[in-house]
Amino acid sequence: MPRRFLQRYMPKPDTLKRQRSLRFMAPLIADPGLWLLTRRSVANAFSVGLFCAMLPIPFQMVVAALGARLSRCNLALSVGLVWVTNPLTMPLIFYANYRIGTFLLDAPAREAPSRISTRWVAEQMHDILPPLLLGSLITAIVLAAVANVGIRLIWRWHVSHNWKRRRLKRRQRRARIESEFDD
Repeated sequence: MPRRFLQRYMPKPDTLKRQRSLRFMAPLIADPGLWLLTRRSVANAFSVGLFCAMLPIPFQMVVAALGARLSRCNLALSVGLVWVTNPLTMPLIFYANYRIGTFLLDAPAREAPSRISTRWVAEQMHDILPPLLLGSLITAIVLAAVANVGIRLIWRWHVSHNWKRRRLKRRQRRARIESEFDD
């Protein structure tokens, strides 16, 4: 079930290879090992994607694609999971990461003005950046580890659950056949 569910929503490699804007990535997209949906490849893709999503860097999707290539995990999932930090969630996530960084550095958190502007952020960057980077890195590591273990446990539970369901159906079928023979 997890594999079929994921395959339903994943893009097809052939479709991506035909897109003009992705032609430079054709060798990466053509690698069939980066499209597998196994417990290991999906768990590692969640780790790579969520790790990259928590980093306050530009081109997160490119970094996730390179991470997928290096860790031999599912390319589409790792790149897609970067969108956890989309324009709506990014301020909240990065602010939480900043607060975690200030807590770990035992530094006072900067008070935000009533109206945040890019100018204010640029002026405060030398004070904001160290706690933001530390908090983001710690959050990324913890989230990647929890996601990896969580996906592996969910996958294992789902496979075990399916096996038990099959076993129960087999027993019910045998019992029904035996009761037909007994009559």
